Amino acid sequence: MIAKYWKRIGVIILVIACLFNITIKLVNKTSLKEELETSGQYILDRENSNEIN
Repeated sequence: MIAKYWKRIGVIILVIACLFNITIKLVNKTSLKEELETSGQYILDRENSNEIN
């Protein structure tokens, strides 16, 4: 009986996995402002360390 429905079972598992993945990405998404601030701080730190050397 499982052999008859293996495609449906596989598709259902795939859909659940995709929904779970999307949900995790939405929950853990960093804001654009936070990303820009972090990038800017990194660039400033790199420029300051290059001036010292």
